[in-house]
Amino acid sequence: MSAGYRVLWTDVAERDLREIIAFIAVDTVQNALHVLEKIKDRAAELYTFPERGRVVPELHSCGIFVYRELIVSPWRVLYRIADSNVYITAVLDSRRNVEDILLHRLIQL
Repeated sequence: MSAGYRVLWTDVAERDLREIIAFIAVDTVQNALHVLEKIKDRAAELYTFPERGRVVPELHSCGIFVYRELIVSPWRVLYRIADSNVYITAVLDSRRNVEDILLHRLIQL
C-alpha cells in the first residue's frame, strides 16, 4: 500500500455537496460551513489510506466491488480508487434509498 494518493472530486460529487450545503444553509450558514468542512476533511484523509472505507453494500450485493464509502453521518461519501487517484463520486444522504438514487442517476446518463 502506498501513501500519497490524489483525492479528486467528480462534478457529480461536487454538485451533491453544493446541494447539501445549500439545503443546510437555509437554516444556518454556520452549520452548513461546519458540515462542508467535516465532509471535505474526511474525504481528504483518503490520500493516505483509501482502503479504509467499506465496499458499498448495495453495490456489493450486485457484484460491484470497486466503489467504497466513508460514513460522515448522516452522509455517505462514495468513491473509487484508480491507480494513485481516489475519485469522490457521490455524497448521499444515508437516510435515503441509495439504490434508488444510483439507479436514477444511471438512467439519466
